[in-house]
Amino acid sequence: MSRTWLITGTSSGFGRQLTEILLQRGDRVAATVRKAGALDDLKKAHGDRLWVEVLDVVHADDVRRVVEKAFSDLKRIDVVVSNEGYALLGAAEEVDDAQIERQVDTNLLGSIHIARAVIPHLRRQGGGRIVQISSMVGQGSYPTMGVYAATKWGIEGFYEGTIPEIASFGIEVTLVEPGASRTNFGTSSAAFGKTMDVYEKTAVGDFRRMVASAGLSMFRGDPRKVAQAIIDSTSQSPAPRRLTLGSDAYAFVHEALTSRLSALEAQKKLAHLTEFDG
Repeated sequence: MSRTWLITGTSSGFGRQLTEILLQRGDRVAATVRKAGALDDLKKAHGDRLWVEVLDVVHADDVRRVVEKAFSDLKRIDVVVSNEGYALLGAAEEVDDAQIERQVDTNLLGSIHIARAVIPHLRRQGGGRIVQISSMVGQGSYPTMGVYAATKWGIEGFYEGTIPEIASFGIEVTLVEPGASRTNFGTSSAAFGKTMDVYEKTAVGDFRRMVASAGLSMFRGDPRKVAQAIIDSTSQSPAPRRLTLGSDAYAFVHEALTSRLSALEAQKKLAHLTEFDG
């Protein structure tokens, strides 16, 4: 059975791959892009099965307007993929105020705007699926990725609270945590702080050199395989709360969770000692 999808950020990366695969298999896609014309080739090939609107998710009113139009035009949307986002790379004092605000507005607040806009429609139609693209750094982080990671930790925290709120309406959610994939994540779509020499001999410099020397070998994820795994997950019920994709993501998340659990266990006695006696 064909389904109807709403996907944000479809000009490139996972969003583009998802859109291509879904259209090729006969589904309908409501796609949002930042720049008009980005999907003209797919529109020409697939006609009315591709619905396109220009949207910048930082503007809540625009998000509500586009979501309302999508549900009105297409009548029902089965799966919403909140994908729009980008990386801001730089040590905490290398990135400026405007860069941080734009990162939070897009990755965190933009994703929350999408959720708040689609939930009423999904509730009224009797359910649906939300897929939120997060990252393996939604469970940890690396030097130069602190602000980006903050947005991913933030959106995961948002959904941890929201999932039980909407479960009784038949709305399920999956947080996707991909590893490093061969998209334009760290190149043309990324924003960078101004590199400071003082960080050259710190963990920041070490990480930058490691990334530079590793090259493509660090980016193991195949965007098309990631997209297919995301699509396949939407047929699972109950929905997986998290979908960790990539051997690097698995290793990174496993280490992060194991380390935090070990630290928590070491504080068990102290935790109990801070309560009122009796």
